[in-house]
Amino acid sequence: MQCGRELTVQLNLPSSIQIKGGNLDDEYKAIQFHLHWGKDGGRGSEHTIDGEKFPMEMHIVHIKEGYDSLAEASKDSTGVAVLGFFFQESESANEKYDHLISALKYISQPKTNVTLLGVSLDMFIPSEINRTKYFRYNGSLTTPDCAEAVVWTLFESTIPLSRNQLAAFNQLRFYDGQKMVNNYRPVQPLNGRQVYYSSGQLALVSSV
Repeated sequence: MQCGRELTVQLNLPSSIQIKGGNLDDEYKAIQFHLHWGKDGGRGSEHTIDGEKFPMEMHIVHIKEGYDSLAEASKDSTGVAVLGFFFQESESANEKYDHLISALKYISQPKTNVTLLGVSLDMFIPSEINRTKYFRYNGSLTTPDCAEAVVWTLFESTIPLSRNQLAAFNQLRFYDGQKMVNNYRPVQPLNGRQVYYSSGQLALVSSV
């Protein structure tokens, strides 16, 4: 089993953002979202749908209510819930992502940060009406230590970004100074896991 690279873009989220319903057995609170991508807008998602790989994938990471950290939640086989969204290349730019992409130039080096103002989580994900079709399975984190602790929810509706917007993430750098490209974990075997599909139950994301 191969773990992915840990370096990425991460946006820390307030714990007041919570998810419940959508056949989840527990309530979870958000801690952050991050992204995985390829090179110059090429394929870079960590999951596939019917064998199709996408240019980029977003993971909104939540931990079960009652836990104080990802490390603590990772000891529970369902302690973490991740909402995954795929990106598709579009002909025009997605203006909702302008703030995020403009901020990339301030965090080009590892362990740098910037405060992002005037944004909400709803800006970055499909509208609620487009969040009823999703895949669900129990799996692992995709970055070290790849703990088997995640309830995965992967949405079918994609997020549009232009080729230039996708390529903008390549201005970031790894510790060795190389461009931050292909920071995704390769697709793993199912190993007998069941993958479920819902086309009606809404996995709720609060509007914060």
